[in-house]
Amino acid sequence: MSIPGRAGRPRASSRETLAEAACELFLERGYDATSVADITQRAGVSRSSFFNYFTSKSDVLWSGLDERIDRAVSDLVTVREDRRGSEVRRILSALVADFAPDSLALAMTNSTAMGLEDELDLDAARRQARLSGALADLARRSGVASMVADIVAVTWAGAVLAAVRAWAEGGAGRGSVGDRFDEAAAAIDQLPWVAVKG
Repeated sequence: MSIPGRAGRPRASSRETLAEAACELFLERGYDATSVADITQRAGVSRSSFFNYFTSKSDVLWSGLDERIDRAVSDLVTVREDRRGSEVRRILSALVADFAPDSLALAMTNSTAMGLEDELDLDAARRQARLSGALADLARRSGVASMVADIVAVTWAGAVLAAVRAWAEGGAGRGSVGDRFDEAAAAIDQLPWVAVKG
């Protein structure tokens, strides 16, 4: 994703404007040297507008993926049981479908220049833990032993985040996150979704 020039381009939303401004500033100054006030000033929006969309400056980068994870978690909660893991595959495939280059992809490919390497790792771990929790709950509802449920859930959630990173680092305009996720899924297919005694 490149940051297009400002002239002649209408703003789609305050959230997109804030994400664009944040990426510009992270590239210019570095993540640590950029404040929320800097971002809002560059974007031409109020501080309260920023906090209507985000809880922190790092959340600016993750908002698109966060919305997808929110939907996936909501969908996983509604599944009563999934002994074969087919609903899990469907939900996770939907999570990564039609992923377009965004501020997260830009940050992942420019993490060193933006001074974001540690922050991205920490933020990715938080998202992986959230998705993993919902997956583990469904695995337990499906009769999977607790320890195995945790292991399998972390593996599948890790596959999602690894697919996003591999896609971004490979050139976000090339291929798709779905393709990278399919590769990750193929690598873990030998792991059981269900370990039911009986």
